[in-house]
Amino acid sequence: MDAELTASALPTSLALAVSASLSGRRWTWREPEPRISQAIAQRLAAPELLGRLLALRGQDVEHVQDFLEPTLRALMPDPSCLVDMDRAAARLADAVQRSETVAVFGDYDVDGACSGALMARVLRQLGCTVLSYVPDRMTEGYGPNAPALATLWDRGATLIVLVDCGTAAAPVLATLEGRAECIVLDHHASQGDLPRVVAVVNPNRPDDNSDLRHLCAAGVAFMAAVAVQRELRRRGFFASHPEPDLRGLLDLVALATVCDVMPLKGLNRAFVTTGLKVLAKRERLGLAALLDAAKVNETPNAMSLGWALGPRINAAGRISEADLGLRLLLSDDPLEARSLAATLDSINRTRQTVEADILEDAMEEAERQLAAGHAAVLVSGAQWHVGVVGIVAGRIKERFNRPACVAARMDGMAKGSGRSVQGLDLGAAIIAARAHGLLTHGGGHAMAAGFGLHERDLGAFHDFLDERLASARDLPGAADLEVEGAVSIPGCTLALAEQINRLAPFGTGNAEPVLVIPRVRAGFAERIGREGNTLRVFLDGEDGGRLKSVLFRAGDTKLAHTLLSRDGALLHVAGHIRAESWQGRVSLGFTIVDAAIPQPA
Repeated sequence: MDAELTASALPTSLALAVSASLSGRRWTWREPEPRISQAIAQRLAAPELLGRLLALRGQDVEHVQDFLEPTLRALMPDPSCLVDMDRAAARLADAVQRSETVAVFGDYDVDGACSGALMARVLRQLGCTVLSYVPDRMTEGYGPNAPALATLWDRGATLIVLVDCGTAAAPVLATLEGRAECIVLDHHASQGDLPRVVAVVNPNRPDDNSDLRHLCAAGVAFMAAVAVQRELRRRGFFASHPEPDLRGLLDLVALATVCDVMPLKGLNRAFVTTGLKVLAKRERLGLAALLDAAKVNETPNAMSLGWALGPRINAAGRISEADLGLRLLLSDDPLEARSLAATLDSINRTRQTVEADILEDAMEEAERQLAAGHAAVLVSGAQWHVGVVGIVAGRIKERFNRPACVAARMDGMAKGSGRSVQGLDLGAAIIAARAHGLLTHGGGHAMAAGFGLHERDLGAFHDFLDERLASARDLPGAADLEVEGAVSIPGCTLALAEQINRLAPFGTGNAEPVLVIPRVRAGFAERIGREGNTLRVFLDGEDGGRLKSVLFRAGDTKLAHTLLSRDGALLHVAGHIRAESWQGRVSLGFTIVDAAIPQPA
């Protein structure tokens, strides 16, 4: 069992006396238990800083190797630990042996596309005829609906597998009784009674004790594929049929895990680490084409998944044809894959324009609400596109460090998405609001949720969120920046960057380490890139040495203006030390996250 990621962190204290940086943030030290960090460094024969960073991630001498080199062999439990998994595996094995027509009903986001593609590929390899279905966000909404299920039944499906949805769809799934059977492979929180179907495999159902609540739907689907393969092997099926190589599906699991913002701990680290190796082979034509469209030329990493591939697949479900992402992931035709990738890239650019049109007005209204004393933000607009409201909510959350919900209004109804901050469970608040009769539908995770309601109830819903999330009023206007160590400019070396990279993949639950370089000067800085939104900065140390660095999304901010001023003032600079690969060469890079003016001693 993996230790919790915060297990060995001591109480925080102010870092370098920075109570308000140039971005308005407090800097706080994350301090590990010294004995643990020293023991880890000694065991690994590694720099003390690496031991410190590993200790801060809850590691100890006994488990550190599994963290640095995560493998499925070491970290994947028996799939039977999930409630209903054996029932699901047995029914799917029956479908394979009978060569049934199986429908896979998914969701329109990345996790839905990946889990849908995974199940479709596995079942087709095993000999089933597979029908795939993705609902339209605008006309059908999230999850199964009776007309779509009836259509799949009419097309010959005797078994319907719902991925990344279905847990909260008991009334809809009941319409299939006496016709097709259903299996749910999901990870969303349950609301009310579970569906009466063959199996509901969901680590977040109340009676599941698997300790796998951090899995996305694609992770659950992969474990189901392993369970089915094991059951078929037990039945002797592979004596006359080829056995699929399930590891080749882990690029899909990795993509879904990162894009659904699942914590990169335990089994998820093994999924993403192994999946990135699969992705690097570029054997899945759709993802290879999408990497090319996104101009990812080097070895892909977790950032490639979250910032290059994910948004392009999501864009289709937000503002275009919901199944484009799934079709890309299922494509085995090079020309079709390139065409679909180009289409998704174009749709993503359109999505960015649509988002920008909404963002300014939403930010201004959010600022007014917080000034008026609201704990949470709830903004809505009549001309807003429902497909991008979740992204806008995320931007508001990042800007103000508050839970934020954004809705599009149409025909007397409002439909939206919300994003939350660490420690405040927005999904539970949405579910509670639905139980109180304020919403027509709603649900989600602690950090993200979706909802719908009558426009007339927006005010009451906002009051409910303010009451339920009242502690948000005590949060600072900007999230604290957690600093994990300090280093000098001469100490910033490629060797150190490569040691830090051993902690990758980085993401939720395993943040990339933020290190501070005290008392440096911005010797030179300039805007670069097509829109001038990136700064190239050369940092000079007090005692010599120069470090090339970069600031992304610089904008018209106090931080950017200070770096560009070239007035020679001393600064503390915080950021990420990286080993960057370009055209086969690896070099040292430093990405600036924040900076602060040193306070008098």
